[in-house]
Amino acid sequence: MEGSSKLLHDLAIILITAGIVTVIFKLIKQPVVLGYIVAGFLISPNFVFLPSVVDAENINAWADIGVIFLLFTLGLDFSLKKLMAVGGTAFIGTSINMIGMIAIGHTLGQMLGWGNGQSLFLGCMLSMSSTTIIIKTLTDMDLSKKRFASIVFGMLVVEDLGTILIMVLLPTVAISQNFSGSEFLNKILMLVFFILIWFIGGTYIIPPLFRIFRKYLNEETLLVVSIGLCLGMVLFATSVGFSSALGAFLMGSILSETVDFKRIETIMQPVKNLFAAIFFVSVGMMIVPSVILQYAPLILILAAVFIVCRFILSTSGILISGENLKVAVQSGLCLTQIGEFSFIIATLGIKLKVLSDFLYPVIVCVAVITMFVSPNLIKSSETIYNGIIKLVPSRWTRIINGYSAANTTKNINNRSIWSKVLKDVIITIVIYFTLALATYLISEKFIMPVINNILPNTWGAILSASATIILMAPFMNSILRRHTKTADTHKLWEDSYFNKGALIALNLIRILPCIVLILMVLVPLFPRISGVLLILAVTLIIIFALWEGFSNRSARMEKHFFDNLNSNEIMMEKSAAISKDAKNEMLNKNLHLTEIDVPQNSSLVGKTLSEINLKQVAGVDIISIIRGMEKINIPGGKVQVFPFDKLVIAGTDEEIQKFEAEVEKRTQNASDQSVKHENQHKIEISQYMLKDDSPLIGMHIKDSNIKEKAHCAIIGIDRSGKSLDSFGGDTLLNSGDILWLAGEKANLKSFEQQIAS
Repeated sequence: MEGSSKLLHDLAIILITAGIVTVIFKLIKQPVVLGYIVAGFLISPNFVFLPSVVDAENINAWADIGVIFLLFTLGLDFSLKKLMAVGGTAFIGTSINMIGMIAIGHTLGQMLGWGNGQSLFLGCMLSMSSTTIIIKTLTDMDLSKKRFASIVFGMLVVEDLGTILIMVLLPTVAISQNFSGSEFLNKILMLVFFILIWFIGGTYIIPPLFRIFRKYLNEETLLVVSIGLCLGMVLFATSVGFSSALGAFLMGSILSETVDFKRIETIMQPVKNLFAAIFFVSVGMMIVPSVILQYAPLILILAAVFIVCRFILSTSGILISGENLKVAVQSGLCLTQIGEFSFIIATLGIKLKVLSDFLYPVIVCVAVITMFVSPNLIKSSETIYNGIIKLVPSRWTRIINGYSAANTTKNINNRSIWSKVLKDVIITIVIYFTLALATYLISEKFIMPVINNILPNTWGAILSASATIILMAPFMNSILRRHTKTADTHKLWEDSYFNKGALIALNLIRILPCIVLILMVLVPLFPRISGVLLILAVTLIIIFALWEGFSNRSARMEKHFFDNLNSNEIMMEKSAAISKDAKNEMLNKNLHLTEIDVPQNSSLVGKTLSEINLKQVAGVDIISIIRGMEKINIPGGKVQVFPFDKLVIAGTDEEIQKFEAEVEKRTQNASDQSVKHENQHKIEISQYMLKDDSPLIGMHIKDSNIKEKAHCAIIGIDRSGKSLDSFGGDTLLNSGDILWLAGEKANLKSFEQQIAS
């Protein structure tokens, strides 16, 4: 009981202090994360004026769980399609940004006399932005619909993936200090292999199970199942030598492809918030005031270097990708704060004994400074851009804007058919080679030993090899045949003899990985006849390429996978008010679509579209109204707005923001009016005795017209000291009856004047 009482004591202190401090931070409009860090400092042994945590080890264990759930929910918000949709700008900008900051941080650490491991950790901590703070800041400032905001959101998606890779690979690099050796390369190959297997296998199996058992998955069961799958993948990832963070992130990304991912995201939010709060509080507990005072110059230098270099690198990367100077500057200013995952990297470094103890509070203080400064930089982005324009020679500005326009035209009008064909072939080979290799490893682990135990001779070896190769055959068939006959390859084939030769060579290259896979199975079993095995491998490849049975099996497996992968997108497309092609066409014309929820207390409710006159107010057009399962497309002016309607509106960024502000303003006004008059419209209960001279005596209740005239209702009658068990419209009212009346206070007061007298 002593251990549990310590845990309860510590949890009570953590949650009460965190609750109070975060309320204060919300009042002063500061990030909640900072509130948690301050709360952690207040209850740490370094702050003697408040009760402190007794058992820090237990809190660290809870904090580790918090990291797992943080990564799990990050995975829920991440998907392969979202990564592919962010575009070249996000990839180029993030790559330059993260690689540049890692290099700068490492160089700075070396200049300070630190070792390679500590310098590398510093660079990695400086390479990450805060997704939470950026999204909240842009939303609060009504900037989330701007062009630069969409670029920033895309960069954050790519950065999340980069963060996961850093968290997986950094321990190996930091401990071994081997940046290009075989161990590091082996770790990367293993990482790619397991990510592909887990993601493809999970997407192939889990979404169908969720569809089958969906009717049994209420909120409670769904929560238990989701957390169980998350922790199961964590255990599996750690068992094969990867971090728990990678396992949690991967399971989140797999569940993001299920039909229930929104429900999972919603029910996981409180769990994530609780454990994340404990993690950030544990971060604050590591702050040591004496260390901060001692290293104050270093803290200020790191903060200044980070903000300046991060802004320069982000802006440069976005410029190189083809955006104009204004968008690049605004995007760069959004990315000038150190993110929460830097704390996770710092915790990892402490556990691995790579970081000195002083660096943890130093990096926390740098993060706090950048989190305070960044919102002000975003708010002043227009002013900063105007200042930069004055400093940059006009000739340079013309060159930058001309490069941006030329790059945009190139991206739209000059797609390379060859690059698309090569991309398809490479992706096909990598994915299906990985699946075939995984099949071989599973067979080697589970199938071959069983067969060899039953037939411990040549026939056993032949049977083992045959079973394994047949299981791998559908994947090798896909390597040989997928994307060999498409519209692009046909166009290239008809274009020139050179293309014909190149396409033939490309198809011959597909044979090599298949030969490797077959020899991988056969050579260990029959090492003395390698020459014959090569001929056998080529023969088998020809059979696999021509046999339609393997093609059909491969096609069915592929269809099943992509049906699962695209199930959410298909559902959303079916329920969408406007087609994807129409959305893309509107984007080309600088128009955007968004959905606006109509609150139940909005002054728009009950009015027709003509009365609201949105075109006049904000310049937007209503394309559709979604009302439950009903969609009213291109609604007319006589259509009324109902509570909880979704208005699908089209307009420019400025028009949409103006309309959203108008809706919020009208809703707030209606809410203020409601609060102002709410006390006047409460239902009260009153009693009234019918005297001998009352005109109601001898009347039936239905003839008294009490409801119509006084807006009151008789809810009870006492007669001769007893309550009537039942009464209705035909009940006669007698002298001495006591009527129990329900109504608004003003109506009850005037009842006697209106009805009874």
